Amino acid sequence: MTAVLPPPRTPVGLLRPRCLTRVEDGERLHALLWVPGPGLRMISSAVLGGGIGERAWVLNAQVSHGYRRTDPARHLAALASGAGARGPGVGLMTAADVSAYAHAHDGGAEAVVTSGIEVRGWAAAPAAGTDGTAGTDRTGVPGTINIVVAVPVPLSDAALVNAVATATEAKVQALLEAGHDCSGTPTDAVCVAARIPCPGEEPQVFAGPRSLWGARLARAVHRAVREATPAP
Repeated sequence: MTAVLPPPRTPVGLLRPRCLTRVEDGERLHALLWVPGPGLRMISSAVLGGGIGERAWVLNAQVSHGYRRTDPARHLAALASGAGARGPGVGLMTAADVSAYAHAHDGGAEAVVTSGIEVRGWAAAPAAGTDGTAGTDRTGVPGTINIVVAVPVPLSDAALVNAVATATEAKVQALLEAGHDCSGTPTDAVCVAARIPCPGEEPQVFAGPRSLWGARLARAVHRAVREATPAP
């Protein structure tokens, strides 16, 4: 009797990153590359491709502890190009191991989160600010929560900004519920991707936590942050 094997499971959804591995300065490092292609507008606080605009890919790259390069945008662009990404994109950095990412979805909204919280604290802190680029402090301890979110609907510029705030609120909620005494790390980054509207289509104008897509986005981010962040 011949055994009939089920077909391999095919990933579903919009946000499907590919895990890459490289050796840099003798250290084995990972990166997540998501290449959905054209047709998306993104908003991001990332060092490469930040702001609002059409973007074709997102790279979330692990860098070594104690990262000291002064050209992180150029570094990220070279990594993305070497992996075959073309056109404008978004590049994020972290010293955390991005291969341990969490992926969550809710009603069509999806979130991928990588988390390192060794360097954490409250946003409103009395300490003076510093220039941080790569998700590490001066001792090289990793500490960055990178959040990438995708929704299958168009969002207005205001709704994109609202979505970043909603994702951040959901992140803080997840950290507090998990028992962490912090609102995040000094170098957290967010990227939200939304579909470009078709001719005549009106984009969603709200993405707050009680709006249809904001609520879905918040639940996906909340779940992914909880899964990606180690317990205290």
